[in-house]
Amino acid sequence: MSKNIISASIIAAVLLLWLGSGLFFGDRAPADHPALADESQSVAGPASVGRNQVRAEVIRSQARTRFLVLRGRTESKRMVEVKAEIAGRVVSRPVERGARVVTGDLLCEVAVDDRAAAVAEAQAALEEARIEYQGSLKLKEQGLQSETAIANSAARLEAARAQLRRNELNLERTRITAPFGGVVEDLHMNTGDYATPGAVCATLIDLDPMLVLADVTEAEVERLAPGDRVSGTTSPGREIEGVVTFVGKQSDPVTRTYPVEMTVENADYSIRSGLTVGVRIDLGEVQAHQISPALFTLSDEGEMGVRTVDTSNRVEFHTVQIIEDGPDGVWVTGLPATTRLITVGQEFVTVGETIDPIYLTQSAPRVVQP
Repeated sequence: MSKNIISASIIAAVLLLWLGSGLFFGDRAPADHPALADESQSVAGPASVGRNQVRAEVIRSQARTRFLVLRGRTESKRMVEVKAEIAGRVVSRPVERGARVVTGDLLCEVAVDDRAAAVAEAQAALEEARIEYQGSLKLKEQGLQSETAIANSAARLEAARAQLRRNELNLERTRITAPFGGVVEDLHMNTGDYATPGAVCATLIDLDPMLVLADVTEAEVERLAPGDRVSGTTSPGREIEGVVTFVGKQSDPVTRTYPVEMTVENADYSIRSGLTVGVRIDLGEVQAHQISPALFTLSDEGEMGVRTVDTSNRVEFHTVQIIEDGPDGVWVTGLPATTRLITVGQEFVTVGETIDPIYLTQSAPRVVQP
């Protein structure tokens, strides 16, 4: 036999002896984490044979304010283009863009021209008609005036009064004034321009109170009512507070959403129209539980919920609704006040199945993911 064959045989024998030593003398490495069955016996006693084991935690409801979160926009309560009602040359425009005005402040003034003279002429005509009418009444007492003549005198008196009022209105219309308090957003006339009836003098907007407009779905609209408290933050970061003042009854034919209008005080005009606003509407207190979103699962009908354990260790499914999201979990409604929530293994059990739950204790780590 050659030396190579003898050497190979010796090496093979040594390898076989070394590999076999591990089977008979080696120690099994301890597991990093105890098996679920071992933990079951240490925490809840011996497990029932044939039952699935899950980890569960007893959670209790807490009072939580429920909010409806919407995305809206600010909008001025009203915006009006103040227009001229008569023709004439603009002789004065005492306001500038951005000026705050109150009701009755002068925006533009049209030349009076002969309108003052027309008022004086109408006053004289009215006085003449009044004297004529009174004279007719005296002649009637003497039987020297007919009813027809008296009626004609009365008609001329009323016509004179109407003409005077018409001329007075034309004189008043030379002053184009603010119909309400607000801010001059735009100007359309300058001194020296010629105004015609219907020509715009200025655009006036009312910023107090400010409106916040949003749209809600048909599932959310039933929760809202006028008077609900509102809080929010504008895109520049300003905090606002107000109330719901209008909830629409007719949905948009395209989006199927309903308009909601909220009113916010804005006495200093610091909130601008057209800002994006994140709105939270207070819907009152509800009992809610805080859980990890990793525990959500779907029912056979496709509804989102969680699996729990009843007092007989049977699996139940509860549909839940998220009312608030936060860094420590989500707050949900739809669970019993005291709930035995399955935290590990919920995907491996079915509704109605009897299981062996392992409840977390203070010494056991809190597991929130399957």
